[in-house]
This record gives sequence, structure tokens and C-alpha cells, in this order.
Amino acid sequence: MASNKNKLAFLSMPAPASYVAGLGRGASGFTTRSDIGPAREGPSAEVIAEAQARRGEEPEIDPEQFQDPDNEYGLFAGTTYEQDDEEADKIYDDVDQKMDSRRRARREARENAELAKHRAERPKIQQQFADLKRGLSVVTDQEWESIPEVGNLTRKKRRKDERTFVVPDSIIVGDRSKSEYENSLDTRQQQANGFETPADTGTMTNFVEIGQARDKILSLKLDQISGTATTSGSATSVDPKGYLTSLNSVVLKTEAEIGDIKRARMLFDSLVKSNPKHAPGWIAAACLEEHAGRMVAARKLIKAGCEQCPKSDDVWLEAARLHNNDDAKVILANAVQHVGQSVKIWLAAADLEQDIKSKKRVLRKALENIPNSVRLWKETVNLEESATDARILLSRAVEVIPLSVELWLALARLETPERAKAVLNKARKSVPTSHEIWIAAGRLLEQGAMGDPDKSTETRNKELELVDKTIELGVRELRRHQVLLTREQWLKEAERCESDGSPRTCEAIIKATVSMEVEEEDRLDTWVSDAESAEAKGMVGTARAVLAYALKVFPDQRNLWRKAADLEKAHGTKESLDGVLSQAVHYCPQAEVLWLMSAKEKWLAGDVPAAREVLEKAFIANPESEQIWLAAVKLEAENGELGVARELLVRARTVADTERIWMKSAVFERQQGQYAAALETVSTALSKFPKFAKLYMIQGQIRQMEKHYSTARASYAAGLKACPKEITLWVLASKLEELDGRSIKARALLEKGRLVNPANEILWAESVGVEERSGGAAQAKAMLARGLQECPSSGLLWSMSIWAEPRPTRKSRSVDALKKSKDNPLITCTVARLFWTERKIEKARQWFSRSVATEQDKDIGDHWGWWLKFERQHGTPEYVEEVIRQGVAAEPHHGPVWQVIAKDDKNVGKSTKELLAMVADALQ
Repeated sequence: MASNKNKLAFLSMPAPASYVAGLGRGASGFTTRSDIGPAREGPSAEVIAEAQARRGEEPEIDPEQFQDPDNEYGLFAGTTYEQDDEEADKIYDDVDQKMDSRRRARREARENAELAKHRAERPKIQQQFADLKRGLSVVTDQEWESIPEVGNLTRKKRRKDERTFVVPDSIIVGDRSKSEYENSLDTRQQQANGFETPADTGTMTNFVEIGQARDKILSLKLDQISGTATTSGSATSVDPKGYLTSLNSVVLKTEAEIGDIKRARMLFDSLVKSNPKHAPGWIAAACLEEHAGRMVAARKLIKAGCEQCPKSDDVWLEAARLHNNDDAKVILANAVQHVGQSVKIWLAAADLEQDIKSKKRVLRKALENIPNSVRLWKETVNLEESATDARILLSRAVEVIPLSVELWLALARLETPERAKAVLNKARKSVPTSHEIWIAAGRLLEQGAMGDPDKSTETRNKELELVDKTIELGVRELRRHQVLLTREQWLKEAERCESDGSPRTCEAIIKATVSMEVEEEDRLDTWVSDAESAEAKGMVGTARAVLAYALKVFPDQRNLWRKAADLEKAHGTKESLDGVLSQAVHYCPQAEVLWLMSAKEKWLAGDVPAAREVLEKAFIANPESEQIWLAAVKLEAENGELGVARELLVRARTVADTERIWMKSAVFERQQGQYAAALETVSTALSKFPKFAKLYMIQGQIRQMEKHYSTARASYAAGLKACPKEITLWVLASKLEELDGRSIKARALLEKGRLVNPANEILWAESVGVEERSGGAAQAKAMLARGLQECPSSGLLWSMSIWAEPRPTRKSRSVDALKKSKDNPLITCTVARLFWTERKIEKARQWFSRSVATEQDKDIGDHWGWWLKFERQHGTPEYVEEVIRQGVAAEPHHGPVWQVIAKDDKNVGKSTKELLAMVADALQ
């Protein structure tokens, strides 16, 4: 009993404040007046205003108190909207837009940041499982099949879906008949007494016919699948014999692609329904079905498009493309009925024909409908195999279309030269605004002049002059008919003529038009740039013609003659180069370089007397020219005329009397072994030119060769006192001291030289070499580091630094060197040698090529020597010959090893090819 009282004790307790009876059973609570107490009216507005006045508060102003009760837009909405109101509104709108634009960037940045933060904190489920989805691509078929089926893992008993259905009467009747027995025979069985089958007596089963029928049914099914059924008249897309094999090439579309195709199909369906006369919509819808692999639907769509847009040739062409050849012919035949003036329809119909005769028939039918189509005439003429038939067609074509320049020119090409002139004259009268006809006339005259090899030179030149006159007349006539082509257009026409094998016509165009649209003060620069541009494109004839015209206007410009000579040297013949140089020295007799080029070319050609003759004329024009005197001396010395060379030097010292002539005189005597005469010449020269450093070098080297180290030291000391800025003197003096066994004195000399010539890479490099040869590797490394601090962009010091590093760190050191030295050619050659040591042949070859890329780099002979040595070891004979050819053409003069070998008295008179081979052998 006590327990029952405890259970019911809550009945005497007060209910909770939010308790609603029956809420747990789904009942809804309600509130009465007794729950909230009696209602009471609040203070009125007057009482509230009095209370606020006693407290000193201002009454709140109702913003709606001035509202017009009859006008919801305010009292002033009915006033007149004047121009100043409109201007004020525009100003406020501009201010609002300006303020909004000022805050827009920050607001958008803040919103993007908040959005990115929100997505990072709460990523989508698709993003969370993206990596797992990508991982499914590597799941194999076996792993996929081994995944267990999804079962009930909740361990809860589920109620089985037990449903009952009414069984149909047919099932009950059929089941009843299964257990019955027949007690009567069929009529046919009764005729055969019940002992024979109803089949005809004596017939046998033909399994061959059954197999053939099965094969026929299979072929019909394949035809239906591939769209080749004979009753459908559609095109084949699948080979029935290889149908199963072709299934391997079927591209399976993803669900996304299928969804895109469905959406696109809906859009195109809406497009063609809303605007059925829009041809591109039908074409796009058909292409979509073709892409989806539904060729039948594509053909139906394009057929409907042809019905809706019969005047659109694009729809008909697309319909022909989607069908096979025979059906396409029928489609295009229908198209011709609607768009008979469409050239594209006729050309497509001609392309469908297989034999030439049918094509001709279609095109001639097209010309009957569209006689003014140039394209149809051209296609018809191209099908003709006989030149006579083509000529007849073109004659008719130019009668029908007299304004077609292409047809006139094609007819002129097929005619004989005499009749071609008449054709071009007719064309010029019919189309007086065509420059192509005038150019074709010029080319015709040029071909007539150059075609007969038996013509005399005078006759040929007269006929070629007609080319110039014809082109000049054509330019005047075109201007008269207000046809103004620009210089660039005429230059392109000239280049086209050169490409087509008509150089004289090209030259005539240049003569007639190159001075157009050019200011008088800009003519020279403009023509030079035109020639350089043409040469860069490979149009040598155009460049030659431009320079020839410029030389007629400016015959006294030696730089222009030099460019013309360089052009002929690079692309012309020896005769053309000799002709240009002969004219150059005639118009510019004071240009020493032109005389020297002319003499050198004759000397290289093996004509030494002609070279002497050129130099004699040069002496007359320039009696005090140092270069011409030295060239004459070199010519005689190279050809074994040593006495003549010595006499020339004596005369040169008397007439020209320059420091270089005195130096060459001393060098000549030294090369002949006349050391006493050489020293005497140097002493005399030093009395005249005490500041010329090379004289001190020659004197010291001769003394050094005679083992007179003290006098050689005195010569170098005198030279350093007179020319302290000459780096080579410091190096020679240092090497003399090192040769005499005084490394300390050599080190002191170089240090003094570095003080006099700060930041000089050659002196620092020599100092490093002295330390290395003295056996102080650590001192050499420290000296190299000091040198790099003072010369941070020195390619020579960086190259030495790379080789001073251990082999594993050389590559990283070379990267630093390339950055600091700004692709110095010495560093480029060093990198190539690094690739060589690593057996990276192609990379090494590329970097060797880069080390001699520019004109300045080609002058370094050591780089050519390294490249030649590399190709000898790893290249083919063709590569070796190519390097030698390029090196000889570059004519290098500098490089530590190159200068030592080239200036050796034993190697006097040797060619560049021989010197290059010796340098390659000497490099280590």
C-alpha cells in the first residue's frame, strides 16, 4: 500500500508552469484569460507626452506625420520634375556608384574570403569523397567483383512483405489440363491409322537449309543494327562481317556526357520549334544526334531542316554529308531545284561523281545555271586534260566574265608568247585597275628575252629594258586609274616574282616603286632596312635590286658599297662580287677597305697580278694609306717576294711613317731571323714613338729569345714606365721573371700591375696561374676568390673557378657563373666542356655552338679549337668539316692559345684551317 501511495504522490503536487495536459498523447494546449490575468488598458498618448515633458525629454517625431493621406509618395510627389531635379538625381546616383565602386573590391574580397572559409570548414560531401572517387580508377575487375553485396547490417528483423494475389483462371485451367490424358486421335492421325506422324511420307530434315536460314536471319539483324537494310535506303556505318570486332572501338559515354547530350537535345528541339526557318539550328541538332550515334534521328532532323529551310545551301550540304553517296546525289539534285544559284551545291555534286566525265557533265550543267562563277570555270578548266580544250574554255570564260584577272592570266599562260601578248592587252583594257596583269606582261617579256640562248647579249639587253619600261608604264597607268598600292605591297610582289623565277621583273618593280612614300632625308636608312629585311627572308634578288637602286642615288656612300659587296660575297658569284668592287673603288677611291677587299678577293682567286694591279691603283688614290702599304707587303711576303716586301716597307716608312708600319717592319725582320736588323728598327721606332707598347714587347721578346734576360727585363721595365696601362706588358714581364726562376718577383710585378690597373681579369688570372705553377693550390684558390670579389662578372675567372672545384660541384658552380657573368662566351664554352666530360654529346655540341653564336664570340679562336677537338673525338667527318668551314669563315684572331700559335714565327704564312688544327692539338 505504501508503494502505491508513493507512485501517486505527484497527484497532490502543483503542475509545472509549462505543463499542458495530454501533450504526450498528441493533444494541443490552449491559454485562457484566467491563465494570463485580467486585461488592462495602457497609458494614453497624452499621459505619455506629459510624463516626457516633466522629465525634460523631447517628444519623438513621427516620420509619417507629414504624409499626404491621398498620396502615398509624400506631399511633394505632385510637383513638377524639372531639369535641375534630374541633374541632382544624376549627381546623387554618380556619388552612390562611386562610393559603391570604392567599397566593392573590399566587399567582394571579404565575401570571397568568408565563402572560402565556410567551404573549408564545411566541405560538401562530393568534395570529401573526391579523392576516393579518383581512386576507383585503379580498381581492377577482380577487386570490383570481390566486393560483397550490400546486406542488412542493422541486425534488426525486418517484416517480410507478404502479399497475396488472386490467381487468374487461365493458370488454374492450364494446370488442370496438364494432368489429363487424351483419349482420341487427330483427324490426320486417324488417316494414318495412328501409327505414323502427320509429316509427308519420305521427307527428311535438311539441316543445310536450316543453317542458311539462320545465317540470313543473323544478317538481317546485323543490317538492322548497322542501318544497312535494303528497304531503308540508308548509308552503312558498320561492317556486318566485322560487327563484333568493331564493338571494341565503341566509345562509351559517361553519365555526364549523356546528360549534356540530353540537355543539348532539349535546347535544339526548342530552337527548331520556336524558329523553324533558322538553318544553323537544324544543322546543329543533326550534328548532335550524329555525335550521340543516332544516325537515323540525325537524318530525320536534317530532312525536316531541308523542308523548312529549302533556300539554305548549308542545310542541303549537311544532309548530303550525313547520307551515302547515292542518297547524297538525290539530295543535291533536289537542292538544285531550290538553290540553283549556289556554287557550293554544284561543286559538292561534282565531288560526288567518281569519273571525270560525270564531273565535267555536272560542272557544265552548273555553268549553264551560273555562268558568272569564276570558281566553277576554274574547276571545269582543271578537269580538262588537253591544253586546247582548256584554252577554248578559258576564251569563253573571259568573254562571260571579262573582269576576272585570274581567268585572263590563266588564258595567257596557255597561249603562245605572241598570242599571250594580245591576251594581256585585252585583259589590260578590260581590267585597267589590275597590277597583276602588268606584272604578268613583264614576266612574259622576260621569259621571251631569256628563253632563247642563241640571242646576242645586246638584243637580250634591249628586250630586258622593255621589262623596266612595261612595269614603269603599268605603275603610271595604275596611278591614273586611282589604284595606289603601298611600298610594302609592291615589295611583296617583287619577292613573289623572284620566287617564281623572274629576277628582272623583280628588279623592274623595285626600280619603279622603291622610292614611293619615302621622305628624302629617310631614303638611305629606309632602303638599307628594306635590303636587310629581304636578305633575312632569303630574297637575295630583291635585296640586290634595292641596293643597286640606292647606289644609283647615293654612289658616294662607302658603307652602302660595303653592304652590296658583303651581299655578293655571301650569295653571289665571284664575277658579280668583282663587278661590285670595281664600281665601288671607282665611285669611292678614298675608301681603303674597298680597295683591300677587291685585292683580297683577286688574291684568294689565285690571280696575284690582278691583286697587285688593284693595290697599285690604290697607292695612286691613297698614297699615305697605312693599310694599303701593309696589304701590299703581306701580298708580296705570302708569295715569296721577300726582297720586294722589304723594299715596300722601306718606302712605306718614308711615305706613311706610322707606328704600325714600323712595328710590321720589325716583325718582318724577326720572322726572317734578322734579329739585329729588327732590334735596330725597334730602336729607331722607339725614338719616334716612345708611347707605342708593342715596340717594347717586340724588343723584349727578341732579347728573351736570345737568352738575354737582363736586357729583356730592362725593355719591359722601360715599356711599363712609358705605358703602365698596357696589360700585355705586365703579363710578359711576369712570365720573364717566372722563366728566370723568380716567382716572387713575378708575383710582385702582377700585384703592382693590379694596383695600377684595378679590376682587370687578365692580371688576376695570371696571378692565379703563377700561384698554381708555384705549387700553392691553397694560395691559388684564395687569389681566385679575391679576383672574383673584385671582378664579379669576369668570365675568365669564373671559368677558372669552375675547373678549380671538385667534379661533383662543378655543375652548380657553372650555374652561378652563368648568372653572374651574363652568358659570357668563355663560360658557355666551359659548360660545353663539362657536358663533354659527362659524355652528354648532343648537349655539348649545342653549347659549343652557342659559344660562337655572335660576331664577337666568333673572333675567339680557342672556342673553335675546343669544338674541333670535341668533334674529332665524338663527331662524324661531316661534323668535323662543318666546324672547320665555319671556323675558317669566321677568321678568328683572339684567344690565349690561338694568339700564341698564330704569332709564332714558325707559323708565318699558314692558313686559318692549319692554325685551327694546331690550336685543337695544343689545347688541353
